[in-house]
Amino acid sequence: MYVKEFNQDITLLKGVGPKLSRILKKLTITTIAEVIFHFPRDYIDRSQIDTLKDALNKEKVHVIAKVIAHDYIGWGRKKALKVYIEDNTGQAALVCFGRNYLESVLIPGKQILVSGSFKYKYHEIQSSYFEVEPFPAPEFSTPEFSGTDHSFTTILPVYPLTEGLTQGYMRKIMKNALFFIRDRVEDELPLSIQKKYNFPKKSEALYTVHFPDNMENLEKAKNYLVYEELFYLQLIIGRRTQKRKITRVKRPMIPFAHEKKIIVRLPFPLTDEQEKAIAQIKADLFSSYPMARLLQGDVGCGKTLVAVICLVSVIESGEQVAFLAPTELLARQHAENIASLLEPIGIRIAFLSGNIKGEARKHIISGLTHGSIDLLIGTHALFSEDISFKKLGFVIVDEQHRFGVVQRVSLVKKGNNPDLLLMTATPIPRTLALTAFGDLSVSTIKALPLGRKKIITHLTREGNEQKVYKRIHEEIMAGKQAYFVYPLIEESEKLSLKHAEGMYKKLTSFIFPGIKTGLIHSRLPEDEKIKTMEGFIKNEIQILVSTSVVEVGVDVPNANCMVIEHAERFGLSALHQLRGRVGRGIHQSYAFLIYSHKLTEDGIRRLKVMMETTDGFRISEEDLRIRGPGELLGLKQSGFLKLYIADLAKDIKTMEIAREDTFAILKKDPDLLEPGHHILKEILDKTSLFPEEWLEGHLL
Repeated sequence: MYVKEFNQDITLLKGVGPKLSRILKKLTITTIAEVIFHFPRDYIDRSQIDTLKDALNKEKVHVIAKVIAHDYIGWGRKKALKVYIEDNTGQAALVCFGRNYLESVLIPGKQILVSGSFKYKYHEIQSSYFEVEPFPAPEFSTPEFSGTDHSFTTILPVYPLTEGLTQGYMRKIMKNALFFIRDRVEDELPLSIQKKYNFPKKSEALYTVHFPDNMENLEKAKNYLVYEELFYLQLIIGRRTQKRKITRVKRPMIPFAHEKKIIVRLPFPLTDEQEKAIAQIKADLFSSYPMARLLQGDVGCGKTLVAVICLVSVIESGEQVAFLAPTELLARQHAENIASLLEPIGIRIAFLSGNIKGEARKHIISGLTHGSIDLLIGTHALFSEDISFKKLGFVIVDEQHRFGVVQRVSLVKKGNNPDLLLMTATPIPRTLALTAFGDLSVSTIKALPLGRKKIITHLTREGNEQKVYKRIHEEIMAGKQAYFVYPLIEESEKLSLKHAEGMYKKLTSFIFPGIKTGLIHSRLPEDEKIKTMEGFIKNEIQILVSTSVVEVGVDVPNANCMVIEHAERFGLSALHQLRGRVGRGIHQSYAFLIYSHKLTEDGIRRLKVMMETTDGFRISEEDLRIRGPGELLGLKQSGFLKLYIADLAKDIKTMEIAREDTFAILKKDPDLLEPGHHILKEILDKTSLFPEEWLEGHLL
């Protein structure tokens, strides 16, 4: 549906006045189009009614029951309504957290339809996740729809609501909105696609997804709308992919002498996946188009080595390389390690951070401008306006998610369409790789280098920390080192949690007296952090106390223990990255996740996944299911991927099919001006679903 045609104010709908429009605005519904795209999150099949006896045996039930009493639990602001219900098989309680207004709706003696998940808790059957409405539902009729074959009473849509809005009102608004657009909905997909998948008409699909007559037709309608939404998204991504193909003068073929010298000096063989990634990157570097590639791999898989082996070929071709890292600690380690590998073969390297000033900085700027520096490794300082290159041919961005798109673009603009390689140790789910990074080529490394042992993970409940401390003491006495990570820097008035500064003092004075301990967090001066980290690398410090600032950190092969206190406060990705700080050497490594007594459902899921696997790719998929795409990429508040019906965690197969179809169409007809489908171009240019500005802001 061409959205902007239906962007009229919602008050044009019958029954929607100023009061109701203000309520709907809380759901970000202000137009008729936004009503239509407010899809049900569930359905109640009235032919499948359950009983309270079934409540504990099913994940979700639909029960017809009678309200028998009210009660309240808690006090003050946390006071919550508790509603007791019964049917002829038993009783249960509805705990209405944040919904005390239901007291005036769920009146004792009233018959209701409850849809929800129930658990046995505090000696009774309870639900705090439920939807409820009167039963029988107050029937209403919209004259315009009289005579249709659709049953409004067999399968009921269940919509996301807000206070002051009932399911009945929402259904009535939806019916009126569908009537409003009934004769103006166009089928925009190419006719060839419509026929290929035997899709229904768009108008039928929209009505069916809101008011299905049976579950089979509902599935067909949803499949169509999901496909269409992902089709539009992939078309825009495909167009951006084409825009990248700026023809350039190909690099002349070289003997790859630098690469051969490096590989010969390595004390270990490359893995098959490293060799495959190198081949893919080199093919791009010596192609007719600038490279735009994402290199992803689990913690410790050897991505940096792959990048180094590839960058020397660009230098051998007479061009310069910029290598960007998010922190000075990491950038320094990259510089030291890369220098030890490349300087012996004659490659000239410089390091730049915000702390390098005066004559040293001027010398680096001069070297870049005149071409006496081949490789510049550094932090955000590389973005500075006074940094220019004689011939920048290759930009490498490590831990790319730590940088904004504008920052990355500013560095790329310092060259003439240089090749770009983004690297991440946070594995990206397949669906996000096809969306947020959909216009990039992707190389993946999963296998770890030979000799690496699997990290053993232990869960420890708060109160049993002494067992962990004892084990850490044993490892330190055996010559190893440990990280202790906390969610806060200092004590908080709002959160009763252990913090890095307080635990640093406690660990030093009481738990590990006599053992050298260091402290790192974001508020410390950079030179102090560097000094502490260098002491840890040299084993002059045996215990490093920190916040998650070490999530992106340097390699310390002798550190084999990671202790994360209040582990439930960290996201899956952060837990996985922190655990990956150990296991870098030949020693058996351990991760100890200490969790509190109060765990949320998501907290339990995260800890369970961490116990079950060390596979970062599986962990990333679970993280996507728990947190959603916006939060996973740090874009929750930026309108990231406002998908109305598709679900990136579930619709990967449809995404891949839509991508294959759209890229085939683009290859055949780049302008998408197929006979009878000129509106496609208008949709891509103007639709509010996926505006081009969104991609400018979130894709590179």
